Amino acid sequence: MKSTRYFKIIIFGLLIFIGLGYLIDVTALDLIQKPELIISFVVLIITILFNGKIVNNLRKIKFEKLTLEQQQAIKQHKEKNIWWTNLLQKLTKTKPIEEEKDILMNHEYDGIRELDNDLPPWWIYSFYASIIAAIMYMSYYHIFDGDNQIVEFEKEMAQAKIDIAEYKKTAKNLVDASNVALLTDSKDLSKGKKIFETSCVVCHLSDGGGSIGPNLTDEYWILGGGIKNVFTTVSEGGRDGKGMIPWKSTLSPAEIAQVSSYVLSFQGTTPAKAKDHQGEIWLEKEAE
Repeated sequence: MKSTRYFKIIIFGLLIFIGLGYLIDVTALDLIQKPELIISFVVLIITILFNGKIVNNLRKIKFEKLTLEQQQAIKQHKEKNIWWTNLLQKLTKTKPIEEEKDILMNHEYDGIRELDNDLPPWWIYSFYASIIAAIMYMSYYHIFDGDNQIVEFEKEMAQAKIDIAEYKKTAKNLVDASNVALLTDSKDLSKGKKIFETSCVVCHLSDGGGSIGPNLTDEYWILGGGIKNVFTTVSEGGRDGKGMIPWKSTLSPAEIAQVSSYVLSFQGTTPAKAKDHQGEIWLEKEAE
């Protein structure tokens, strides 16, 4: 009986929807906030049922091509499960082929006649469910002050900023002048020293005493001291026309932070030949 096929397809579609909901962690609240989930389920069931109708028609054509003995054997097999078919018939309210003459309508076109079938319960219950979902949706947003799209967007943006800040703490190459911190780990300072000896000793000497470039051991700074100012100077370069070239196209942000931290490690040391003071005295409190 075709109702058996319908019922199996409905159960199959429900299991698929439940399985997908479990995999993507859909809750009952999500069904209220996102009614499109319910709509998608209804569309899924209708699509599967439509496909089941086509398959059922093909089976019917195949059945009619069988011999009488084969047809009788199939009917006897179905009669063994009569209680099951009766249950399915109640759930779908379909009419047996033998009784279709009772629901034939006068409409006929090109040999096709119309049946006055009742709507199947699954369709009616889906319609009722959509009404209930609409009431719950309206209640959540318009009676109980649920978060609308603007509030949800603002919350997600706030959380995104927190997530980005946490990510930047571990992503060294995302460091910039606004969030750079003084590095004190021996590995970072060792890498900073290697960069300094490769690119900076020509102007500042190996002990930071200064040559073409300024003295890095005293408390006088032309463009400001502290890790943020030194990072900016190394990255963007010194004064136009007479300062250091920008290194941001050569060094990564992490490398600039390492060499800037190494530069600050010269503070308070005594170079072999210190260059005269340049700039103004810079105190850490000036960065506040």
